[in-house]
Amino acid sequence: MKIKATKLPGIGHKISMITAENSMIVLIVHHNGKRDMYFFEDADSDDADFVINLTAEETREIGAQLLGAMYQPIDADKARVFQKQIQFEWIELKKKSKLVGKTIGESDIRPLTGATVVGIVKGDDLIITPDIDVKLQAGDMIIAIGKHEQIEALSLLCGEGDDD
Repeated sequence: MKIKATKLPGIGHKISMITAENSMIVLIVHHNGKRDMYFFEDADSDDADFVINLTAEETREIGAQLLGAMYQPIDADKARVFQKQIQFEWIELKKKSKLVGKTIGESDIRPLTGATVVGIVKGDDLIITPDIDVKLQAGDMIIAIGKHEQIEALSLLCGEGDDD
C-alpha cells in the first residue's frame, strides 16, 4: 500500500492510501476533529465513488477493527499445519476393551487420551455429539478427533490390536 500525507492549510490533514489493486482511500482530518473518508475504485479518478463522514470515535473504532481488535483470521499456513496435526478417526470398540459397558462419562476418554468423541455408530444408529450417559458396547464405532498420538491412545483403549 502506498500512503501519502499532505497538510491542507486552513482545513487539516489529508491521508491518501493506494491499494495493490489501484483503489484509493482518502481520509481528510479537519482541525475541528471532523473526518471525511473518500473511496475511489480507480485511484486515478477525480470523483469519489463513495464518501462517509466520521466522528473521531468512529475513526478510532474502524482503525481498531482493521487492526484486528475483535477478530484475528487464522493464517493460511498455520491452518495447513493444524490440518496435518488433526486426525478424524473411526475406531471399533473391541470386546476386551475396558470401555465396554461404561458410559462416555465413566470412561474418561478425554482425560485419559486427549481425544474427543464426536460421534458413535451403534448398529444402524448414528449418535452425533453423544451425551456423557451413552453406554459403550462392543462393536460400537467411536468417531473421534484429536492429534495423532491422542487417536493412537484411544485406539489402544478401545482394544485395537487385541484379538477378539
